[in-house]
Amino acid sequence: MKTTKELINLLHLDKIDNHTYLGDSVTIGSAIVFGGQVLAQAVNAAYRTIPENRFLHSLHSYFLEAGDLNLPIKYHVAEMRNGGSFSTRRVTASQEGKTIFILAASYHKKEDGFEHQAQMNSTIKQPEELLSWEDMVTKFGAIMPNTLKSFLSIQRPIDFKPVEVSNPQKPENKEPFEQVWFKLKGTIPEMDIRLKHQILTYISDYNVLNAAFNPNAKNYNFANTMTASLDHSMWFFREFDFNDWMLFSSESPNTFGARGLVKGNIFTREGKLVASFAQEGLMRPKTK
Repeated sequence: MKTTKELINLLHLDKIDNHTYLGDSVTIGSAIVFGGQVLAQAVNAAYRTIPENRFLHSLHSYFLEAGDLNLPIKYHVAEMRNGGSFSTRRVTASQEGKTIFILAASYHKKEDGFEHQAQMNSTIKQPEELLSWEDMVTKFGAIMPNTLKSFLSIQRPIDFKPVEVSNPQKPENKEPFEQVWFKLKGTIPEMDIRLKHQILTYISDYNVLNAAFNPNAKNYNFANTMTASLDHSMWFFREFDFNDWMLFSSESPNTFGARGLVKGNIFTREGKLVASFAQEGLMRPKTK
């Protein structure tokens, strides 16, 4: 998968009935289904049952089992509430009768009210000054660990440009922060806010746990640690588009007991706060 059109097609589910939908999977380099894909497909399923004048404002989810790339995923939507201003949905994702993921999502009609937002770091390097994942493979591929090189070499519809890049041969422990610019590749088709929410949800599961690993970067690598998303929450605030770079800014307040917690914000290049997120992930050192 290397184009935005392919990503959109992946997220749009086949309808079985008014509350049941079916989706396929595409690997991002892992042997199991990418969590962001299940998240975004579940949002697609829920949106298909929501009135046109209501829009996603929050989601909370749990990853229960690893998804099989070779099996279709069935999404069942339960209509929990349709109030005067809010609609709530519960989505259950399953494969061969086994529940692998659950989502609770709330949708709100547009209203006016008070406003403030967190500020983006205005001193960071701009994306034009940075290397993308593809650039890093081209420049440093010969000295990269094979697992890292293989992951970064996968074709994707998204460009990622980390603000700071560590030397893979001499990793150093860092502060528990991570900032990554991202942008959809190629021509960006016209999208409504519903589709934008699905794509941003998909992207939000990339790069999340990096901030939690940074304080122990000397001891961590792809090969010696088992990682997995355990849960994922998002809050959506303002309208946006994908025609320019956006910033994924995260911090980790805690890592303990083989789990790491990360929270953060997603900004437009101009500093408009689009969404916030939080995730706890498994970070289990492998024993020999």
